[in-house]
Amino acid sequence: MTSRLLTREELAIDPVDAAQLLLGSYLEAGDVRVRVVEVEAYRGGDDPASHCYRGKTPRNEVMFGPAGHLYVYFVYGMHFCANVVSLTDGVAGAVLLRAGEVVSGEDIAFSRRPASRSAAELAKGPARLCKVLGLDRTQNGVDLTSPDSPVRLYAGEPAGEVFSGPRVGVAVAMDVPWRFWIDSPAVSTYKRGGKRRKSP
Repeated sequence: MTSRLLTREELAIDPVDAAQLLLGSYLEAGDVRVRVVEVEAYRGGDDPASHCYRGKTPRNEVMFGPAGHLYVYFVYGMHFCANVVSLTDGVAGAVLLRAGEVVSGEDIAFSRRPASRSAAELAKGPARLCKVLGLDRTQNGVDLTSPDSPVRLYAGEPAGEVFSGPRVGVAVAMDVPWRFWIDSPAVSTYKRGGKRRKSP
């Protein structure tokens, strides 16, 4: 398993490209490591589904960079969701981490998600992914590229076939095909409009 942290320079790219880069990468917090298998890209002022569409606020300021930081937000009054910030400093962009496979710390993950019926369900969805990693607003803004960070992002193996389809749970720009995933039982069952994106 790789031990190379992704760099800020690698992540300072368009969110659509960063989303595909992140497929197959590893997010680690404490003793739990998750392989990322599903993501969604969000831009800023030109993306009406983005938290940054109307400009910078105290809630979304992390999304304006620099790249490589973790943007965590609270949704529906009950769940946390995590994003990897991309693009250059001052320009909003991030990738929502939608689902992952727990590759280490499975016992801890099950203790945090005891209702899971299988390992594939542990981090199947953005809120579940945050739950198994123990992520909440206290990790908002941490530098994922630093070896001293409590949450770190590691490069992964090439993802293979990448599929794309509409984003999930957005009220506008819902048909923009900026949700990307690779073949995994941990990917969301929602695949409306999904198609093969590329095969390296």
